[in-house]
Amino acid sequence: MLSEPRSGRLAAWGNALLAGLVSPDDAVLAIVGTDAVHRVEGLPGESAPVGLTLALGALRGLGVRGLRVALPAPGHPLGLSGPPEFNTRALEAEEAVVCHGAALGLVPEVYEAGPAGDVHVEVTWRCLPVREAPPADVPSLAEAERELAEALREATEVLTRLDVAGSGPVAAAALDAYRARAERGREVLAPGYPPRAVRVLELAQRVGLLVSLAYENGHGGAVSASEMAARGAALRPVERTGRRAQVAAYNAYVEERERGVR
Repeated sequence: MLSEPRSGRLAAWGNALLAGLVSPDDAVLAIVGTDAVHRVEGLPGESAPVGLTLALGALRGLGVRGLRVALPAPGHPLGLSGPPEFNTRALEAEEAVVCHGAALGLVPEVYEAGPAGDVHVEVTWRCLPVREAPPADVPSLAEAERELAEALREATEVLTRLDVAGSGPVAAAALDAYRARAERGREVLAPGYPPRAVRVLELAQRVGLLVSLAYENGHGGAVSASEMAARGAALRPVERTGRRAQVAAYNAYVEERERGVR
């Protein structure tokens, strides 16, 4: 959860493009990021994969008015509404984009290509039918913000108790990277998103950072199997809250549109 999911970039900048707030070139540049290329396969009316610019225009033509994010995990179909094939692919990828206005969804398939030392990443977004129904377990921004405040306290307490928060240079480097990102502030979401969504996403990313530190930077004070199991049990609800908040932030554009704010 330290870097934004590809589905988040696609939804955020796709929404900005659909709203006429950014150009197609700027949207695609932001979505692709450091990857080499993104293509979309399985679009209705297209027999072969197409580039993002054409794909986003085609989705608009198919009636898409906004894009939502799903960040599912085993036992937690966050942001999904079915059918089973789409849910299964999204769960394998741990992310997906669900279209608002057309019963379609996009799941990323990530490939690495090139020789050692010069590997580049290519992404194919597979377009599939989805069920038109409310997404699973997505909170409002207000709910997400309240939940995150508590989750951040819980995560900090767990890390402190397990002696993970100050677990050496790797943890310090991760914290420095987060602070550098936080200083860029308003770049975490595309134009058109409400300030509260930016605030919630930043806090969700911080919660994700703390959870990642707990899982990735050694055992800290949890030296026994039972203590490590206890750490996992304590952090899983925190990680779940962080994912819920990320989805709420990315989906804020569509939620406001549905309420008639836009």
